[in-house]
Amino acid sequence: MKILNFGSLNYDYVYSVDHILLPGETSAASRMETFCGGKGLNQSVALAKAGAEVWHAGMVGEDGEALLAMCRKNGVNASRVKTIPGKSGHTVIQVDRHGQNSILLFGGSNRCLTREYVDEVFSDFDRGDMMLLQNEVNDIDLLIDIAYEKGMRVALNPSPFDEAVQKCDLSKVSILLLNEVEGWQISGEHGAEEILEFLSHKSPGTEVLLTLGKDGAVYQGNGCRLTHGIYSVPVVDTTAAGDTFTGYFLSAVLQKKPMEEALELASKASAIAVSRKGAAPSIPTLEEVEQYPFEAKASL
Repeated sequence: MKILNFGSLNYDYVYSVDHILLPGETSAASRMETFCGGKGLNQSVALAKAGAEVWHAGMVGEDGEALLAMCRKNGVNASRVKTIPGKSGHTVIQVDRHGQNSILLFGGSNRCLTREYVDEVFSDFDRGDMMLLQNEVNDIDLLIDIAYEKGMRVALNPSPFDEAVQKCDLSKVSILLLNEVEGWQISGEHGAEEILEFLSHKSPGTEVLLTLGKDGAVYQGNGCRLTHGIYSVPVVDTTAAGDTFTGYFLSAVLQKKPMEEALELASKASAIAVSRKGAAPSIPTLEEVEQYPFEAKASL
């Protein structure tokens, strides 16, 4: 099974601040750093570092060479990525002294996918392969429809949530990976139990991975429900935590590992990621995950 990630490639401009700014507030940043990121790129890097063979598709601008180099450096096949005139996508990220962040996203080249390009990419993939998708490229409902018609498994991370997600047919999604905020935005429900119950009725054939921050994660699918807690580490930057979890979880699924093992690997990898700065650069290798000296057991 091959995995195609149709996703964003961004430059992340990260500002270290005392606290996340309030509306109308002006404050000085103590540091500014530039990283390669984007939910698409982060998840491709996580997949590759976890041992999966991943093909990335998407678009970069004329300034995108560092993004392509990041793919190549981490074992992501970027031969389907297209360079077009203009600017690549980017984010402006505030990271406070506790490691929490706020993110402003500019789509740039990520929002320039054409039907001709999409059809060209899909011609290399077939029934049984998997497509991973986030909501940082345009026409995600079309991408889901095409992958579904080809008989591919569709994994959707509906982030950031907006009206484009509402247009998607979730019954065509094999695996839905979302956090509690996105779960509320889709369902209108606030508790994990209520979100999962809503999704089980709305799309009964879809497996759901719901991440709950400090309360761990819950998997629902194939007639079972499993939970896994978090690992205690010093928090430096939470930017790529969810993307790391997604990549490691899906890599384990592709390798047909038991779901309990998939949750454990993803939880450990995301814990390491939050202990490091940056997005893609913070994602650990599988060897690092296996050798990291976790001091505390997973807890809920």
